[in-house]
Amino acid sequence: MTRIKFSAVWSMLLRISLVPLLLLSLQARAELTIEITRGNDQAVPVAVVPFAWNGAGVLPEDISGIVGNDLRLSGQFAPVSSEQFLGFPSKKEEVFFGDWRRLGANFLLIGRVNEQAGGQYVTEFELYDVISQKLVHSGKVPGTRNQLRAIAHKISDEVYKEITGVDGVFSTKIVYVVAKRFSVDRTDYKLVYADMDGRNQIAILNSKEPVLAPSWSPDGRKLAYVSFETGRPAIYIHELATGRRERISSFKGLNSAPKWSPDGKKLAMVLSKSGNPDIYVLDLETRQLSQVTRHFALDNEPDWMPDGKSLVFTSNRGGSAQLYEVELASGETKRLSFDGKFNARARVFPDGKKIAYIHKGEGATSYNVAVQELDSGRMRTLSSSPFEDAPDVSPNGRMLIYSAQGGDQGVLGIISADGRVSFRLPSSEGDVREPAWSPYIR
Repeated sequence: MTRIKFSAVWSMLLRISLVPLLLLSLQARAELTIEITRGNDQAVPVAVVPFAWNGAGVLPEDISGIVGNDLRLSGQFAPVSSEQFLGFPSKKEEVFFGDWRRLGANFLLIGRVNEQAGGQYVTEFELYDVISQKLVHSGKVPGTRNQLRAIAHKISDEVYKEITGVDGVFSTKIVYVVAKRFSVDRTDYKLVYADMDGRNQIAILNSKEPVLAPSWSPDGRKLAYVSFETGRPAIYIHELATGRRERISSFKGLNSAPKWSPDGKKLAMVLSKSGNPDIYVLDLETRQLSQVTRHFALDNEPDWMPDGKSLVFTSNRGGSAQLYEVELASGETKRLSFDGKFNARARVFPDGKKIAYIHKGEGATSYNVAVQELDSGRMRTLSSSPFEDAPDVSPNGRMLIYSAQGGDQGVLGIISADGRVSFRLPSSEGDVREPAWSPYIR
């Protein structure tokens, strides 16, 4: 058998990982807004009443608007339009359940924001089951003016969990890459940190060279990513609280696709220091590097199974890009994907029972997000844009984020894991790529 030349491997990796970035054309900012692209006719109707404000001036944040938007974004809920409301209660004695039943609401959320001395605020809320007319959940959350948006996301999390029994993800974060193209010869890149709904963006890295493949540490305190800032690919670890960066892999050739282990002690990555791209694992404490795969083909894009005992990865060892799983202890490898001519960039669901990835079917021209059950092998394509890339799974396993082409610009898409509801988070002034969804940050 003939080994693949490094130049050919490099070309292939560029097609898989860099082409989306090189197509970018954007303006100065990347303010994300939400557009509904597909709804769920089985979503639970919920009425979120504007919170009463007990303080000077006007309420600094639209708490009810943020909560309603969060619940809509989950795909599990359909907030009732406030234009239909027959009243605006903020306390139980002001609630007339018959009004809300007539509007078809199954649940009712009311609340108050109380301004305190010293710039403090206390937000109180109650969630009612409209059918039984019973209080099902309530809470009181203190905070400052600058924390009101985070408080709204916390309320969304509590409402979501109370009704579905599953942890919400509205207080989690996302990171993504933004590129600004000035000319054929100049493109600037930013690594951006934001709320999961695209708000409160912070550029944590600015570079004249490409930035790729951000990966969260399990505690949500660090990122690993690839940067070309020295003219060659290298893997860095970035501490979010301090901004401290450490270059941990800069071997000759390829240093790519870092992915944290579930316990946060290791980093899987792709290196070609021996002449061919293979999967390696780096112990972050001892800095011992272990080679996992040894194959003449291209092995790329590892992700960990939840038990930390095996990795899922992309390889063309069967003649086309397909997904495989390798056991770390034995090195035993098995193929996971069989449908279609291209399956890549797999991400494992938190329960380890499914994987999400990019799929291209036989005879198809589009690359789309798909989900596969590992036990049965059943695969389902969730979306239908012409070009989609870089899926990642929310920490509760209910939603996926990915990049896509929306008209003449790149956008982020969010879709429910069952494919029933999808949204776009387009930038009104540019393109975004390479999203990664944070773990729960406690």
